[in-house]
Amino acid sequence: MRVLQPRSEINVTPFVDVMLVLLIIFMVTAPMMQQGIDVDLPETTTQQLRVQDEPLILTVDKAGKYHLGRREIGEVELGEKLEAIFEGRDSKEIFLRADQNVAYRYVVKALAAAREAGATKLGMVTEPES
Repeated sequence: MRVLQPRSEINVTPFVDVMLVLLIIFMVTAPMMQQGIDVDLPETTTQQLRVQDEPLILTVDKAGKYHLGRREIGEVELGEKLEAIFEGRDSKEIFLRADQNVAYRYVVKALAAAREAGATKLGMVTEPES
């Protein structure tokens, strides 16, 4: 006659099920978590840059409004905000995302504000040509 003894093994099946569900959720939501001012970027043949830290992105939308991250910044306070941000950072680089239909004067004002705030490197964000 055989005596049943309790097992001390952990059943990992529910754990794997939960992890797979979380993986699917993160795969679906990750593309939506990109910084989100919708601009129509110009297309170029340049290659992507590799960055080490979280980049500072200044966006100029087609209406000529400036955005740092998702927050709209007025033209007057843009330079002050950039100076304050650069004070707390080791890297003084900034990436400019400008809608291809925005007036050139808004892009030049953004570049000037970044330079006056102490930016040492400036990158232009574009879309690859299809």
